Amino acid sequence: MTTPVLLAIDGPRATITLNDPAKHNRLEPGGLRLLREAVETADADPNIRVTVITGAGDKTFCSGYDLGSIPAGERRNEGGDDHSFEKVMDRIEAMRMPTLCALNGGVYGGATDLALACDFRLGVKGMRFFMPAARFGLHYYPSGLRRYTQKVSPSFAKRAFLLSEDFHDKELLAVGYLDWLVERDEFKAKVDEKAARLATLAPLSMAGMKRAIEQFAQAAPDESSIRQSAKVCASSEDLREGLAALSERRTPAFKGR
Repeated sequence: MTTPVLLAIDGPRATITLNDPAKHNRLEPGGLRLLREAVETADADPNIRVTVITGAGDKTFCSGYDLGSIPAGERRNEGGDDHSFEKVMDRIEAMRMPTLCALNGGVYGGATDLALACDFRLGVKGMRFFMPAARFGLHYYPSGLRRYTQKVSPSFAKRAFLLSEDFHDKELLAVGYLDWLVERDEFKAKVDEKAARLATLAPLSMAGMKRAIEQFAQAAPDESSIRQSAKVCASSEDLREGLAALSERRTPAFKGR
């Protein structure tokens, strides 16, 4: 049986690999729990100076969270579970030392926020991106909306969430979602180069400056009203219709209720 999340430690570098390429490295509840555990292990090790998060295979970094888990779990916990998708993404963002998301292929759904939870993003040419929340009526969680808006731009967030646009590699670099974009045959060497660079810099100052930069960048939205809006959507006919249409491979008929 495939272990869906792997953790490897090599000196000052930790590498977390989403390891289910047959399912495009999709995260299911068990894999999400393993991801949280890997993050905690890496973050607790005082010798780790950089954590790389990547995916197995050449096609997809990660296709997001298992949509089948949304009705039973993700919709109802409202962010309260430490292993909810939102909390795990927040935990990655809060890691003590720098993180590098090595996007070995396409990135979809919740995985687009996983990448934004990292400090740096390195992509491979040919990769694609889309965020399908509005396609089936899901209201995204507050910290994910903040990361999109804060780390890229409000315009990009609106194009991704409200228009549900597909983006290709060069567009992702142009809008600032990616920090670097390389050819497939250069990918591993570039990941190693950036990780090695981060591992050699002063850890105490890096940890402090990382924390300070995040604090300066974060705004103060009305999170309670965002959660209330998300709660309304979570029990809506539109979400039930969107998920049913997705399962039945048809166009959803949304009614706004």
